[in-house]
Amino acid sequence: MRTRWRARHVLAHQDGGHALLRDGEVVWQDDTVIYVGPRYEGEVDEERDLGESLVMPGLIDLDALTDVDHLVLDSWAGPERGKGLQWSMDYFTHRRHDVFTPQERATIREYALAQLALHGITTFMPIASEVHSRWAEPYDELVDMAGTARRIGLRGYLGPAYRSGVNVVLPDGTRDVAFDEEEGRAGLRDAVRFLDHLDERADPLLTGVLLPCRIETLTEELLGETARIARERGALIRLHALQGLAEREIIQRRHDGLTPLELLDKHGLLGPNLLIPHTVLLDRHPAVHGEDRGDLALLAASGISVIHCPQTSLRYSEMLHSFRAYREAGVNLCLGTDSFPPDLIRGMDVGVHLAKIAEGRSDAAPAEHYVEAATLGGARALGREDLGRIAVGAQADLVAFSLDDIRDGVMDDPVRTFLLNGTARQATNSVVAGNPVLVDGALPGTDLPRLARDAQALFEKMRAAYSERDTERRDTGTLFPPTFPAFRAAGSAGPESGSPA
Repeated sequence: MRTRWRARHVLAHQDGGHALLRDGEVVWQDDTVIYVGPRYEGEVDEERDLGESLVMPGLIDLDALTDVDHLVLDSWAGPERGKGLQWSMDYFTHRRHDVFTPQERATIREYALAQLALHGITTFMPIASEVHSRWAEPYDELVDMAGTARRIGLRGYLGPAYRSGVNVVLPDGTRDVAFDEEEGRAGLRDAVRFLDHLDERADPLLTGVLLPCRIETLTEELLGETARIARERGALIRLHALQGLAEREIIQRRHDGLTPLELLDKHGLLGPNLLIPHTVLLDRHPAVHGEDRGDLALLAASGISVIHCPQTSLRYSEMLHSFRAYREAGVNLCLGTDSFPPDLIRGMDVGVHLAKIAEGRSDAAPAEHYVEAATLGGARALGREDLGRIAVGAQADLVAFSLDDIRDGVMDDPVRTFLLNGTARQATNSVVAGNPVLVDGALPGTDLPRLARDAQALFEKMRAAYSERDTERRDTGTLFPPTFPAFRAAGSAGPESGSPA
């Protein structure tokens, strides 16, 4: 099957990097690109003229939300209210349970994966909150997610999240981690079982990876076993670490003064197969030492990849210090969304401007460097030279964004203008391994109105469950107060009830 896309702008690959092709064509046969250039002279079976669009390599999201978003509930929480969003010790000890049934969980996954596809993401590595699970992610749940990803047509790097402990609030209001080591061992067994499952399935779009949770929730035993299995299986590891001061304090208290980075190094985890989301709290961070004492050099020498999630970092009052410094040190930077919306276009724009603030200079992180992170950087992290680029021999993973809306403003450079003025909601079409995923802004075979209704109901159920985990068992009205008080209708109590006719 030979297919051609034609568009006003194509972000092609040439001489080792991206290059802008005006009025270009991309042709692929089966799953592989066979032509990139101004005009293809051969015969094709299908073609699309996408008009005033920007065709890019499919976006790679390596911290992709596959859940109902909780950031909408907790990103604006102050210290006191924020304590109620963690598990209480009583809940951990006596009452922990799954908030959702397996079928509800499957619906949540379908909703989240549909969101990724609608925003132009073609390759993803999932992230979900364990707050509303009895512990972490069971094997069967990931088997179901693999099936959903394959039905929608996305390229997934999957594995069940596992942990030995969970962040809790103690009765005195302080934060700690409560451990259940057998849960951690069982989770790792499930992770290995899932690697076996995908090996047996031998689906080119689905790859098994190891996804332990946050570093402070893992025992040294689990860290060491994760490193050993990854070496034996040649598997990638993604581990959330270097995220904040609470994590750093817990690690140093529990591990004889070791920093999170030193703990990773101790267990042989620092290597090219490790991906670390966020990675903001290095020695150069103002809350640590405020200067470079070698952390960046260690990360670069080890070959790890940093999954930068600028939009989520901003919403939790964090940022890299700085994108340019990490890049110039030789650290491979890739991108993730980690929250809703899974919009890497908005994320890239936010990152460009956060970098300006971090360094006090307008050229701290040009738009093209962020586009490279969302494409080539993600491909490097995955060890895939055939992803993240539009070039002959590469996988036909492509996404088209429409640029013909007057609300996009005037056009200068199509990439820079799109990042500044646009959003990923302008995605109209995408293909993964040459197969259509997003078609004229829709997902064939997916009932989006049903998913929207179901997701809202499940969000309400998730929101209500915070009360039972709260140390003080506060109601949701207290935990999540509205932005403004409710309007009172005429005749209700109060001096300002109603309004003149």
